[in-house]
Amino acid sequence: MKILSCTQQKQADAYTIAQENILSINLMEKAASLLTDEICRRWDKSHRIIIFAGSGNNGGDAVAVARMLFLKNYTVEVYLFNITGVLSDDCMKNVQRLQECGFPNYHEISNSFDPPQLTKDDIVIDGLFGSGLNKPLSGGFASVVKYINASQATVVSIDLPSGLMGEDNSNNIRQNIIRADLTLSIQLPKLSFLFAENEDIVGEWKVLDIGISKNFIEEASTPYFITEANEIRQLIKPRSRFAHKGNFGHGLLIAGSYGMAGASILAARACLRSGIGLLTVHTPVRNHDIVQTSVPEAMVQNDVHELYFAEPVDLDNFQALAIGPGIGQEEETALATFDQLKECFIPLVLDADALNVFSTHRNYLNRIPKRTILTPHIGELERIIGRCNNSFERLTKAKELSAYLQCYIVLKGAHTVVITPEGNCYFNQTGNPGMATGGSGDVLTGIILALLSQGYSQENACRIAVYVHGLAGDIARNRVGEISLTAGDIIEALPEAWKNITETK
Repeated sequence: MKILSCTQQKQADAYTIAQENILSINLMEKAASLLTDEICRRWDKSHRIIIFAGSGNNGGDAVAVARMLFLKNYTVEVYLFNITGVLSDDCMKNVQRLQECGFPNYHEISNSFDPPQLTKDDIVIDGLFGSGLNKPLSGGFASVVKYINASQATVVSIDLPSGLMGEDNSNNIRQNIIRADLTLSIQLPKLSFLFAENEDIVGEWKVLDIGISKNFIEEASTPYFITEANEIRQLIKPRSRFAHKGNFGHGLLIAGSYGMAGASILAARACLRSGIGLLTVHTPVRNHDIVQTSVPEAMVQNDVHELYFAEPVDLDNFQALAIGPGIGQEEETALATFDQLKECFIPLVLDADALNVFSTHRNYLNRIPKRTILTPHIGELERIIGRCNNSFERLTKAKELSAYLQCYIVLKGAHTVVITPEGNCYFNQTGNPGMATGGSGDVLTGIILALLSQGYSQENACRIAVYVHGLAGDIARNRVGEISLTAGDIIEALPEAWKNITETK
């Protein structure tokens, strides 16, 4: 699914109206009908509906919803803010339609505003401002927003919460943005929905398909996408009936220091549950027995050092390499990592401490081979790129780093995003808060290593691994709940996740 800019979404509306012989007022009517259906599905007639509408098309949507709810015998009040004395054409038509149906509780505000008393049982429909906003709300509108936010009413925003920009909110004023419980986005989601700092603003969000031209969306250029199950299903290669373990690659996992053997075990187990033919785990001497016992399907190769990774490995017999889970940040380990990169000509994943060493040796960044996969969480990324003020800035800097290094970045979080050297960003929609637990990232590294060893491209390996990792997390949550979920539970759910994505049509 593409994520278009707010400007592109307006262009899509105009294109649909021009090319598909539909009037803009009829497109608005369709949007209002879907909005109304969603509201009726969630709330019965015992709730009072208070609608705050602006003078533009977002307000037109809201007024149309008011009419439809009124005709379904809901108790509805409308407050339309017409400060300039000019309504958009479609908003004006919907005001006329509202009045023609005998609607009794319509209030048009041009100057002073006497707000209604809002209770916890009320539903507020926010139709003040839509995607056309390009500066923070101020003055009277900021006061209205603060009044709504201070109430206990449930808030439903049309398209996006009033005051929120669709992409970059770096210069916005957070207290002047509606805090919605539910955002009903028209046709496509907005990029800002996917950023952590906007969670309490957007609330739950759902996309309503109003029939915007598919041709326009397909042809529109954007670097932002949300990965969907069907895309992943098409990327997975079928297995030959006559296949053998040699067909699915031999991967090398350099992981674990003394006291951190668990990281190597988790990554190894996830790798073996993700289709690799052969796996060798390179780990310190002290970890040998526990890894060999815990993961009998893997081969174990000892490092020269008893406690940590200290010497690079000959890679001639391997199809892919992953370095990092639990290796620690000893200076000798950092130097061994840098030496390993000099000799690496196979697909490579750098995770955890293999990334952290670059925060103290930034002049070594250019030693990372092109097309390497980096899998940082926010903290690990910011140790390299510097502190960021918000998610949009962080994403922008991550894209710049990806382009500079010509590497893939898997930025882990609620909507883990795969960033390609070309600047494309694929946001993930599987996964849940229970996965915010130690070892979850090690599991992801193991899955990526398995896919690279099997010959998947870096981009496809990242996208498939992130999706399946999240899907396994969702399956694990259904089994044990979010609070009890561990990285081991994710691994135990991997077989069902792979079965789900490969066998479901």
